[in-house]
Amino acid sequence: MTMQAGLDAGTSRPISRYRRGVLSCAGCCQAGPLAFSATGVPATKKAPKRKPGNANEPAAAAAKPHRIDVHHHIVPPRYVTDMGLKWVNRHNAPLPLHGPLEWTPERSLAEMDRNGVATAITSLSDPGVWTGDVARSRSVARYCNDYAAQLARDYPGRFGVFASLALPDIEGSLREIEYAFDVLGADGILLMTSYGDKWPGDAAFAPVFDELNRRKAVVYFHPTAAPCCEGLIPDVADAVIEFLFDTVRAVTSLLYSGTLSRCSDIRYIFSHAGSAVPLLAGRISRLARITEAVNPRLPNGALHELQKLHFDVAQQASPEGLAPLMTLVSADKVLFGSDYPWAPPGMMAQTVAGLAAFGFQPPELLAIERGNALRLFPRFAQT
Repeated sequence: MTMQAGLDAGTSRPISRYRRGVLSCAGCCQAGPLAFSATGVPATKKAPKRKPGNANEPAAAAAKPHRIDVHHHIVPPRYVTDMGLKWVNRHNAPLPLHGPLEWTPERSLAEMDRNGVATAITSLSDPGVWTGDVARSRSVARYCNDYAAQLARDYPGRFGVFASLALPDIEGSLREIEYAFDVLGADGILLMTSYGDKWPGDAAFAPVFDELNRRKAVVYFHPTAAPCCEGLIPDVADAVIEFLFDTVRAVTSLLYSGTLSRCSDIRYIFSHAGSAVPLLAGRISRLARITEAVNPRLPNGALHELQKLHFDVAQQASPEGLAPLMTLVSADKVLFGSDYPWAPPGMMAQTVAGLAAFGFQPPELLAIERGNALRLFPRFAQT
């Protein structure tokens, strides 16, 4: 059987060999209530050595840790105090705050060890560092990037760095790109899916993407909610719905602005199994065949560009998340991600279990958990 996710005939990918996994996974990825949080944390310090496994530890940690988590958040101590808790949590309210209030590097390491994660590439979560004040946003970005880099130095091999930029500040972002890569040795760049009323394909952002393309950078996008779509439904947090559709807007913006084809040396990563992108890929790509004005920006076609993207599986390692994704891309574009510590408690373990149950062949599963990330971040090959 071949499942379609809105793609035209001949463009979808068969997922019949995953069928058994889809059925057997039913119920294996049941998550608790969504919980999001942010807070100040103590400065980094050395963690105790990992103790040998015991019978009470999950099976995921029984073998040597090998997974690479590309969706793993930190909350630097001054981030919340400088930005304000209400600002940082505005897209998650009215959801309650739970465990992440006590985040520390040691808690990250303990959760990683329990779930066989060797390395986490760290990033800030929504809303990032842009506040509308250029000086303040530059200061917060520099502080958070320095913190992340020090964390990586404190725990060699355990943490990588997605450095934050204060877009739409172009001059400041170009300076921070230089500092992040040439001074801090960052592994990639973190961007939000939108900034105010602009999505990443906006012409104003072209100098930043051209520089990232010159550097052949890895660029990781975290979803946010644009001002146009905040608080639309009473008692429903923006993160529940708008994060998904702002990801669609971001991908569509990059696609039809020609940024994906022009900046083809950038390695793009999108969160949460692409959110709604796989389900809408056919509808999105069809525009290129009926609107002649966009054809010069897509010399290889729209679907070609979409299938070059990478996607993490944070909070989406379940049949309803993975099945649509596997109609758009092959397993070599899929990456392990946990959304720790903003995801509900236990989500990292549920992600491990969901991937194992879905029906991937063993080499595909190993690639998703490690090999695909190593192609993007080869320096972690020895971890």
